[in-house]
Amino acid sequence: MTLISPSRSLAASLPFLPFALLFLAVAGLTRLGLTLHTGLAQTPLSLWPGMFLRGFGFDLAVLAWLLAPMLVWAAIRPTKWPVRWRNTRWQGALRLVNFFAMAAILLFGALSEWTFWEEFATRFNFIAVDYLVYTHEVIGNIVESYPVAALLGGIAALAALLTWLLRRPIQAAASPNPQPRWRLAYAALALLLPWSASHLTNIDQMQFSDNAYANELAGNGLMTFAAAFQRNELDYERFYAKLPVPQIEKTLGELGVEREPLSHVLVTDENESFDASRLPFSRAPRNIVLISVESLSASYLGSFGDQNGLTPRLDALAKEGLLFTRLYATGTRTVRGLEALTIGIPPIPGQSVVRRPDNEHLASVGEILRRQGYETMFLYGGYGYFDNMNAYYASNNYRVVDRTDFPEASVGFANVWGVADEFLYDNTLTQLDKSHAAGKPFMAQIMTTSNHRPYTYPDGRINIPSPGGRSGAVKYTDYAIGHFIDQARLKPWFNDTLFVIVADHCASAAGKTKLPVAGYHIPLILYAPALLKPGRDDRLVSQIDIPPTLLDILGLPGDGHFFGQSVFEQKDQNRRAFISNYQELGYLKNDKLIVLGPKQRIDTFDIDANGDATPAAAEPRLRDEAIAYYQSAFMAFKSGSLKLAP
Repeated sequence: MTLISPSRSLAASLPFLPFALLFLAVAGLTRLGLTLHTGLAQTPLSLWPGMFLRGFGFDLAVLAWLLAPMLVWAAIRPTKWPVRWRNTRWQGALRLVNFFAMAAILLFGALSEWTFWEEFATRFNFIAVDYLVYTHEVIGNIVESYPVAALLGGIAALAALLTWLLRRPIQAAASPNPQPRWRLAYAALALLLPWSASHLTNIDQMQFSDNAYANELAGNGLMTFAAAFQRNELDYERFYAKLPVPQIEKTLGELGVEREPLSHVLVTDENESFDASRLPFSRAPRNIVLISVESLSASYLGSFGDQNGLTPRLDALAKEGLLFTRLYATGTRTVRGLEALTIGIPPIPGQSVVRRPDNEHLASVGEILRRQGYETMFLYGGYGYFDNMNAYYASNNYRVVDRTDFPEASVGFANVWGVADEFLYDNTLTQLDKSHAAGKPFMAQIMTTSNHRPYTYPDGRINIPSPGGRSGAVKYTDYAIGHFIDQARLKPWFNDTLFVIVADHCASAAGKTKLPVAGYHIPLILYAPALLKPGRDDRLVSQIDIPPTLLDILGLPGDGHFFGQSVFEQKDQNRRAFISNYQELGYLKNDKLIVLGPKQRIDTFDIDANGDATPAAAEPRLRDEAIAYYQSAFMAFKSGSLKLAP
C-alpha cells in the first residue's frame, strides 16, 4: 500500500489553484500599477495599508464568484474518466492551453482597466456598462485611439511567457478528486463561496477614506462593474435621505421654484414678454443656436487663465459676448448635459432621463417652442442611436439630423464618433437656411464630437497635427466654432440670432473627492453682437438654468416648467449649482457642498477658491434644500409630472 501524506492528499484535492493564484497576482499588480501611475501626491503612503488590504479582500470576493462554476464542474464531472487519459502528454498540453487562455483574458482585463482609468480615473462604473451597449462606437474608438494589434500581441506574448515559466507546476496541478466526499465538498463550496462573498463584501465598503482615488483603487474592476450593472437605476426614495412632501414644497417655494402643476397645458397667452429693463439685450432674438461642445472644460480657455493658446476663437467670442464664469455641469457624461439643457432638471440618481423609458413629450425647450411655432432641431455629427439621443429628441418634438442625413459629399473627414465638427456645422447651416427661407424662427441644438478620443481631425486647420491628443482636439474644436460663426455672419438671419456656447461636461471629473467641484466647471458664452453688449457675469449658475434663461430671453411662456431658473430672474440668495456622478448628488451653494449618497448618507464640505473640499459641520438649511430639489426631481419624473399635456 502506498502511503500519501495528508498535505499531499489535500493539495491533490484542491483544483484550480494555478488560476486562483494567477487571478490574485494580476488583480494585485493592477492595483499597484494604477496606484503608482496616479502618484503619491494623490494617494499618500498613509492610505496604502487600508487600500491594499481592502483591495485584497475584494479580490478574494471576486475570486469566490469566478471559482463557483469551476467547482460545479468538479462536482459533476464524469466519474469513470478513462484512466488512460489521466496524466498523458496531451492532457498536460491542454492544461497549458487553458492557463494561457486564462492569463490572456486576465491581462486583457487589466489593460482595459488601465485605459479606463486613464480616461475616467475610476474603476469600471456606469460608463463601462453603458459602453457595452454601443460596441460599434466603443470598439471603433479603441481601434482609432490605440495600437490594438501591438497591445494584443503584447498580451499574448506575456501570457505565453507566464505559461512557459510556470509550465511544470501547471502540468503537475491537481485534478478534481473524484471521491464522493470531495464532490460534495466542491458542490458545497460552489454555493458557500459566492454566498459568503455577497454577504461579507459590497461596493460601499470601498469608501474607507476621504480620498476618492484611494477608494477607487481599493476596488476590483469586475466587482465595480457588476455593482454598476446592478445599480443602473437607483430609487431615490429607497436609498437617499427624504423630507415630507409639504416640507419639500415649502422649501422649494422659498427658493422661487414654483413649477407648473401636473401635466400642465402650455398657455401661450401667459403674462410673459421681453423685458429690456431686466435683460441685457436690446431686443429679443428671433432664433437660438445652442452649441453643446463635447468635453470642453473651462480650464482649457484662455478666458479662464489657460496659457497654452488653445482657444483663440472662443476667447474672442467671450470678449465680444456675455461670458458666465461660474457655470457648473450637472454630470460627467454627454447624456447628463443634454438632459440639463433640454428639461432643466437636477440629475436624478442612476441613469440619465435621456436613456430612461417613458421620457416622451417632457416639458423640454423643444416641446415648448415647437408649440409656439418654432422649428426645433437637434443636430449631431455621429449616429444618434448612441445613448438613445435620436429617440429622446424625436419624441420631445425636435427634428433630428444626424450623420446618416448628411450628404456624402459634405463630409470631408470623420472618425468613429462622427464627422469632424466643421462639416457638422456646414450641414447645420444648410438646415438653418431652410428654416429661415420657410419663414420660421428656429431653435437648433448642435452636439459636437471632435473633442473626444481618438482626437483626430482634418489636417491643415491648426498647428497641431492629427491625432493631437486632447490639446489638438480642443484647438480644432475652437477652430471649427470660429469657422462656423464666420460663415453664419454672412447669413441674413445672423443679426436676429443668439448663439449659446456651452459644454456638455468637463473632460475629466477626477479628484481626491467624489465630487471635485473644479471637475464640473464649464464655460457659457452668449453671443449676439447685434443684440447683446459684451460683458461678464460672475454669479453662480447651474447648467439646468439654461433652458428657462432661453425662454426668458425670447420673452415666451413656459419657463415655469423647469426646476432651473432664468439667470436674469433668480435672486442672488438662491443661486446654487448641481453636480453628480450617478450615485453622489451634490448641491453647491454659499461655498458649501452638500453631498447626498446611498444609505441616506449626507456629507458637508467647505469649498475654497480653487474648488478644493474639506469636511465641514452639517448645514441643516442647505441639507434640506438639497433633499428638496433632488427628491422632488425624482418624484416628478416617476409620476409623469415632467410631461407636457397635449
